[in-house]
Amino acid sequence: MFQTIRKFWNRGDAAPAPGAARLPDGHRAYAVGDIHGRRDLFEALIEAIEHDDASAGAAETSVVLLGDLVDRGPDSAGVVTRAREWQAARKVAILAGNHEEMFLRSFEDKDTFRHFLRHGGRETILSYGVDRRKYEAAALEEAQQLMREVVPQQDLDFIESFQDFHAIGDYLFVHAGIEPGVPLEEQKQSSLRWIREPFLSHSASHGQVVVHGHTIRDDPEDRGNRIGIDTGAYMSGRLTALVLEGDRRRYIETVHEDGVIRTRHSPAR
Repeated sequence: MFQTIRKFWNRGDAAPAPGAARLPDGHRAYAVGDIHGRRDLFEALIEAIEHDDASAGAAETSVVLLGDLVDRGPDSAGVVTRAREWQAARKVAILAGNHEEMFLRSFEDKDTFRHFLRHGGRETILSYGVDRRKYEAAALEEAQQLMREVVPQQDLDFIESFQDFHAIGDYLFVHAGIEPGVPLEEQKQSSLRWIREPFLSHSASHGQVVVHGHTIRDDPEDRGNRIGIDTGAYMSGRLTALVLEGDRRRYIETVHEDGVIRTRHSPAR
């Protein structure tokens, strides 16, 4: 299954002072929010990140995809392929989201498969080339078998390899969030992939600044102790990346509007 949680924090870790969270000197990080099958936005954001990184000067650069690569949007299969290619070309950590969990479990569990279909799995199956009319005429178990026949083992193995979390300097990257007050080595995997409350409303320090997706907002949400960057790409046409370097934060977004994908950059702060 996905990479297991390993011991990372000590109970006595102190939080960075507000505004003082930073990456180690010489490091740069790009965190990408939930892609959800929007390969068009993902391709444009890869291009923007590569250009930004080349223009920003030498650094040890990391990219973190925060999970939920699949479901809801039109090309989950293409997103998985492009993520694998990008990871082969540079340092890219990919986190497991709740939709990756549902996808993998739905191959064997009928109830999970039913839930998966209700939350964007239909689009994922069709992206692997299943004939739409054949899918729509299929009973539940037949549709599950269609999925088994078209999704390559290479993709399943790749998704199985996704991490539960990633950390650099004063930042912890997870898909959904963490249970407040619980050391990372004691966090439940379900919390890392599914949690909303009490994480979202928790205002005290988590020991590190938590960068997450999972919960859609109209704009990136920097609450000091956490930064949420899921801007709902599959429905808003807006995919967001957070850029971290030293103690500075900025954003790059690819936005689909009026039939054209544009790139937006926010100034560092």
